Amino acid sequence: MLTLAFDTSSKTAAVALLRDSDILYDNIINTGLKHSEVLLSEIDRALRAISVKIKDVDLFACTIGPGSFTGLRIGVSTLKGLMLATGKPAAGISSLAALALNVGKTSKLICSMMDAGRGQVYVAYFRYNDKNILQQISEEKAANPKEIINNIDKNTLYVGDGAIKYTEIIKSIKTPEVSIDSDLQHYIRASAVGILGRKKFAENDLLDASTLVPFYLRSADAVPRKSIFET
Repeated sequence: MLTLAFDTSSKTAAVALLRDSDILYDNIINTGLKHSEVLLSEIDRALRAISVKIKDVDLFACTIGPGSFTGLRIGVSTLKGLMLATGKPAAGISSLAALALNVGKTSKLICSMMDAGRGQVYVAYFRYNDKNILQQISEEKAANPKEIINNIDKNTLYVGDGAIKYTEIIKSIKTPEVSIDSDLQHYIRASAVGILGRKKFAENDLLDASTLVPFYLRSADAVPRKSIFET
């Protein structure tokens, strides 16, 4: 099965192609250009790199939130267009779950933390079970980072651009069990989106293009821009 996966939920964009569980192409784009300027061209580049066409894709996977309002809108609009044009199935993936998958297998509690602007982060907690399957153990929410570190298991690994932005707050927890993942893991990889998408496909947890909308998490992000404080 050929899976095309992409992410536009944060400042970076990402595109990947997977053949079954093998990652054929995996690129993070961090050029400062708008997602609308790079996403389709990067998808085309990925397809050309492994000599396939869009009609050869069996499954699409895309992050649908939480994240940047504009970024999610671009990603979901692209996903809808691909679904309608090809008739192929698609899976919607949590941005925070894809981020957690970057960490790899660990006994620690994983705290995925994305910068949400307005002094908040989008956050959810994950843990590997005894079968080494990553499970989400909390709901996704927008919160003050200080609130998060005051109510958390001390044996925690933080990952995401929110962890980068609020490093000093996290480091204020004076215990060696609390750590921040390496710099290379803080941005969502489309290959992780594809892996999670294949899992949803196996579970028949797929999207309907007619009802598909981004998961904004914070309702204020779903209205037209009226304030300089909008993400």
